[in-house]
Amino acid sequence: MKSNERNFVKRLQKQKEDALEFVVDTYLPIIKGITHKVLIPLHDQGIIDECINDIFLSIWNNSKKFKGDATDFRKWICTVAKFKAIDYYRKAKKEVEFSSDYMDMNADLSAEDEVILLEDQSELVKLINQLEPVERDIFIMKYFLGLKTEEIAKKLGLTNASIDNRVYRGKKKLNKKVASLELGENRI
Repeated sequence: MKSNERNFVKRLQKQKEDALEFVVDTYLPIIKGITHKVLIPLHDQGIIDECINDIFLSIWNNSKKFKGDATDFRKWICTVAKFKAIDYYRKAKKEVEFSSDYMDMNADLSAEDEVILLEDQSELVKLINQLEPVERDIFIMKYFLGLKTEEIAKKLGLTNASIDNRVYRGKKKLNKKVASLELGENRI
């Protein structure tokens, strides 16, 4: 039996290789598009290719967890691709060493100032991770990946106004958390 539009999900869940071939043939363009959009700022085709391969491996390994039909499957693999690409982006950004441009920009900073700057960035990431998942995703896409409001809205299926409102509310929450941290430090 060969995989087709009607049976590929069940065959994939039974670990039939022809089902994976069908998924690759059918969904490779959209997976490439999502991965490319997230990882293009890294300017490394090797990472993009590795991520795409990892996405299909993840789909293969986790296919038994999927519940739904072909339409839901498309949404599911797009979500897998998006988050896998974001993971690759974060990992690559952590591994990147400071460039000479960065060192030139901060040549006038003392070692203590540079440590404080890095600690501040680390604290900001911790605060963003405390936001609700949708707000956290929006902040990551907007401020770390540099996506525009329209692109984020399209990816998350929300309106531009909704994205702007969530950014506004998220900033207010972050400001409150920072203020409470500063008040807490002053009391010690």
